[in-house]
Order: sequence, then structure tokens, then C-alpha cells
Amino acid sequence: MTADFDPRLARSNVARLAIAQALAGANAAVIYAIGAIIGAQLAPDSALSTLPISLFVVGMAACIPPSGVIARRYGRRAAFLWGSACGVAGGLIAALSVFWGAFWLFCVATFFGGAYAAVVLSFRFAAADCVAPAMRPRALSLVMAGGVAAGVIGPQLVTGTMYLWPPHTFVITFIAQALVAALAALVLAGVRLPLPTAEEVAGGGRRLAELVRQPRFVMAVTCGAVSYMLMNFLMTAAPLAMHMHGHSQENANLGLQWHVIAMYAPSFFTGRLITRFGASRIVSFGLLLTGASTLVGLAGVDVAHFWLMLILLGVGWNFGFVGASAMVLECHRPQERTRVQALNDFIVFSTMAIGSFSSGGLLTAHGWDLVLWVSLAPLLLAAAAMLMGNRATS
Repeated sequence: MTADFDPRLARSNVARLAIAQALAGANAAVIYAIGAIIGAQLAPDSALSTLPISLFVVGMAACIPPSGVIARRYGRRAAFLWGSACGVAGGLIAALSVFWGAFWLFCVATFFGGAYAAVVLSFRFAAADCVAPAMRPRALSLVMAGGVAAGVIGPQLVTGTMYLWPPHTFVITFIAQALVAALAALVLAGVRLPLPTAEEVAGGGRRLAELVRQPRFVMAVTCGAVSYMLMNFLMTAAPLAMHMHGHSQENANLGLQWHVIAMYAPSFFTGRLITRFGASRIVSFGLLLTGASTLVGLAGVDVAHFWLMLILLGVGWNFGFVGASAMVLECHRPQERTRVQALNDFIVFSTMAIGSFSSGGLLTAHGWDLVLWVSLAPLLLAAAAMLMGNRATS
């Protein structure tokens, strides 16, 4: 993208991306709210109860490279519409799998949901492409703020639809989720972004090996990966842990709702904080909040403990992930953007998949407390990456 841009078009694009984030983000909220519950009902073994959520994360990681190729060759809007098609398909397949009681088909559905979520997370970088460099952190965070509505739409979609067809709980929920994905596609169809340049299509710019050796990029990827992995690691286990400790599905839904709101509400001002204090300080604060959420979880298993833990976890993720994403914007030239951004997201979500796969097994075998204690180790790794990265770039 050149330095010349149309402010009116930029505002329209950012607004549409924020609305689409609100609608499309409900996909992930629905799967996280009930994926492990449905998994526990359908799985042949209780240790596989969180496998559908893990495959959601695998779908995110696996589909980032092809969505990046589509964006590089045909433009971001084409990638957005491809992702929306995956979202509609995932919702309809999930409805069928619950109706038939087919665990492995439900796993296929959540994989499609992950493919959709991978594309949705590229909205933030698309917003940054629309504006002047000084405005990029703010545009990125404003689109992420659309997730506040997703935090309401997703859990309330579950609460409002799960008993509409009593013999088949959650079937209508997934049909509704598919309809929301289709509505998001209509919003995205109006986004107007610059088409890829010939140099970008050809993969111009520095070699990938040179790009990944940048200290700033290593720091950004490590902190982004840890922030997202821990958020997913704890959020995957929390609804099931609440059930194990005798709390209702409605309380689990509300906890997830406030968690998702906490993930995205700070985005209304995260961009300004990054501009004022720098991305590194915001990321550090996010990691501290994530650590605090773990300590709250260790303090007790009442509903209030789970809710406060999830809220702190959400805010910590926002500062950590948005701050790390802002760092990534400093690590590439225009012709390198889709390659670097896709590589960042691929590493982040591949790491996240590890946490997701281990979460359910740890919870069912060793309990909620061990899940919380294990989460402290990646935080130390991220803190070390911050120290070394800041020292190398100072």
C-alpha cells in the first residue's frame, strides 16, 4: 500500500472489518462455550472431550498458510470470503454431527470453524493496511474491539438457542452460528482493499530466513504465541472445570461471555496506549495480568473465582496479543507484509494447538490446579524473550 489513501474509504473499511469481527468472532465464542461439553457427551473416551476445541486450533494453524496465499495472489477480500464459506460449512456440519451424535464429524466441524477463525484474525492486519503508519496501532485495535459484541453474541446465541429443540440440544445453536457467518460475509463483500502488487505476488523482499532473525520479530512472535496459547489453554479447560465443580452451563456461558468481552473491550484504547507507552510495555503488562489470572484461579473454585480469572485472562490476552501484533507491523516492508503476518500467525496458532491438546488431558487426569500451575512456565519464557529482545534492540 502506498502512502496515499482515501480517508473515507479507510473509515468504511475499518468499520466493516469491526462489524465483521463482531459477527464472525461469535464462531469462536460458540465453540469455546460448548465444544468441550459436546465433546464430553459424544467422545468415546472422556480424555477426548476437549479434542474438538484442539482441532479448532489445529484448523486455525493449518489454514493460515493457504489463506495467506489467497490473500497474496487474489487480495484479502477473497481470503475473507473463503473463510466465511468455511464458517458456514462448519456450523452446518456441527449441527448435523450433534443431531446424529457423531463425535468425529463434530471434530471435522470444529476444524472448519478454526479455518474461519484464522481468516477472522487477519482482519486486524487488513485494517492496518488501510491507514497511514502512525494510525496503524489504533486501526488494528479498533477492529479487535469488534470482539466486544462477539463476546455477547456468541454466548447469548448459545443461551438463547440451546433448548429450542429439546431432543437435540445445541443443533439450532450451530444453525444460527452458520447464519451469522453468512451475514458477516455480506458485510465483508463491501470491503475495498488494495490488490496485491506484482512484487508481493512474486514474494518480493527479504528472504524468510533474514526476516525471522530480527530480534523484534522473535520477541513479537514469542509473546504473541504465549499470550494466545495460555488464553486458549485456560479458556478451553475452564467451562469443563466449572462443570466438574458443580457449576451450571448458564454460569459457564456467562463466565465465557465476560471473558470474551474482557478480551476485546480494552481494544478501544489499547492502540492509544501502544502509541503513548510503546508496544513492549503494553505486552509486559498483559503478561503480568495473565499471571494474576492464574493466581486467582488457584485461590478457589467458586463461580466468582472462575469469572474473575477469566476476566483477567481476557484483558491480559488483549494487551499481550494486540501489543505483539503491533510489533509485527514494525518487522516488514510493504511487499513482505502478507508473508510476515501469515508466518507470525502460523507460529502463534501452532504453539496454541500444543496448549489446547494438553489442556483437556491435564484437566481430566490431574485436575484444575495443575492446569493453572503448568501455565506459569510459558510466562517465564515470554518474560525472558522480552528481556533479550529489548536488550538487542536498545
